[in-house]
Amino acid sequence: MVASGPPDTGDVDPDPGATGPQGDLPEAAGRRLASGSFSSGLTVPDFAACLQMGLRPVGLVQGFCVMQWGWYGAGSQYMRGMTPFGFGGDAPRGVYSESYSCPHGGFAYSNEHRIWGQNYQQPWVEAAWAQGFGSAYSRMVEEAGAVGAHGVIGVVDTTRHLADMNVTEFHILGTAVVVEGAAAPPGATPWTTYLAGQRLAKLVEAGYMPMSVVAALASVRVWAYCVTEMLMEGTLSRFGGNYLPVSEVEQLSRAHMAARSLAREHVRSQLGNDTLQGALIVANTQSLAQGDEVIECALRGTRVRRFKDFDPMDAPRPTVRLS
Repeated sequence: MVASGPPDTGDVDPDPGATGPQGDLPEAAGRRLASGSFSSGLTVPDFAACLQMGLRPVGLVQGFCVMQWGWYGAGSQYMRGMTPFGFGGDAPRGVYSESYSCPHGGFAYSNEHRIWGQNYQQPWVEAAWAQGFGSAYSRMVEEAGAVGAHGVIGVVDTTRHLADMNVTEFHILGTAVVVEGAAAPPGATPWTTYLAGQRLAKLVEAGYMPMSVVAALASVRVWAYCVTEMLMEGTLSRFGGNYLPVSEVEQLSRAHMAARSLAREHVRSQLGNDTLQGALIVANTQSLAQGDEVIECALRGTRVRRFKDFDPMDAPRPTVRLS
């Protein structure tokens, strides 16, 4: 969306009589360009609601970051130490880890039989994700501050894997806005929110102010043991011909629950005494082998703080008349 307003990018030639393509512009377009232009990621309804709240867009701002990290295997400090006939040792304090052992007895062992399995949190993946997201976010906020914005609305963040080398691109963008008739406190960091349009208007009407977007990732690795592996294959027939047409895969269920719980803990640690609005949780699963998976759960939302009692906004003013 492009509309008239203070310039936030390079200079433009507003002279309608200049040579070249701009010389063919109508007089009205020349006047509009003379006052500069701004960019926005808002839809038309969100843009209208933004103006109704007294927020004026000043530019589309964004930040990027690319991060790389690698996997690890047996012997890592985050895994329990495995012995030829069992396991022992503890994961570091505060790191989720849960072990499983074969229930079939020694008679069932073979070179391919998995007598031991584990679910464990991957905190180095979580830390790398947080660093990449935080760097991209900081660069977006820095751009917003450079154009004199009070806040950034309609934030959209995406992550994209580049090739198969555990390289991830973080991209965050939003529309920087200023509050009409208000001056930003010196040195203040612009506030940010995923919300825009009516959702943002209703939030402010209810007496809440957006403080910042909040996001976190939880990563859980599933190292399948024999029961999980065979349930994923659909049968336990190799042990006495017993078929289980309906059975919960407990190890995977507990891993998914743990990933979601860890994501909530990570976000809760960023909120302080504030609350989360517009929470969105997304879980992705990467299959590594039969029953071996990595479960990554991302939770994001807007950190909000109450600043007044419920205060209904004025009815919207019509902007287009047909007669």
